[in-house]
Amino acid sequence: MNTTDSVVVLDFETTGLSPRQGDRAIEIGAVRVVEGRVVARFQRLMNPGFRISPFIESYTGIDNAMLRDAPPCAEVMHEFAGFIEGHRLVAHNAAFDRRFLEAELDAIGLAPHAEAFACSMRIARRLYPQAPNHKLATLVDYRGLARQGAFHRALADAEMTAQLWLGMLAEVAQRAGRSLVPFGLMQRLEGTPKRAVDALLADWADPA
Repeated sequence: MNTTDSVVVLDFETTGLSPRQGDRAIEIGAVRVVEGRVVARFQRLMNPGFRISPFIESYTGIDNAMLRDAPPCAEVMHEFAGFIEGHRLVAHNAAFDRRFLEAELDAIGLAPHAEAFACSMRIARRLYPQAPNHKLATLVDYRGLARQGAFHRALADAEMTAQLWLGMLAEVAQRAGRSLVPFGLMQRLEGTPKRAVDALLADWADPA
């Protein structure tokens, strides 16, 4: 099995696009991947302290009735901080999830997560430039991956992102003739121009 360092793949559902504008997390889903296998899962709804909009209810399938009795964000984030501690993180459109992760941790007095982050969407743009687009749902279909529940629910999205991540690891390993793909190489792919991807993998490839 092609593998890399263990990671936690995560996804937030939120009340909007920006914690700076007062938006909060309403659901977190995550899977811990070790040696190419999902070994642990985390999923919680969380009450943001105010009603969510009809648009968010429709978009996520999470409604105000579901959130009414959910624990507050602070309680969930204390628990989630333990789940991710010491692990590198992966998310699809990671800039979005990282903003909410850091905002919610800051709200409970915890330092921003110091471990490395990788963005599966940015890496997919380098590895699959011919895909119709690089939304998670499109890539799941494009790569023939199994759907895991409804899109825009956090655990389902995290599960499907983990599948995509493992598939991209396998592709990089195959193209470079290596069995182990370091997390740092996947991060380097994010910022590599598409025209330079082949050269990056060739430079890293097993000389044998």
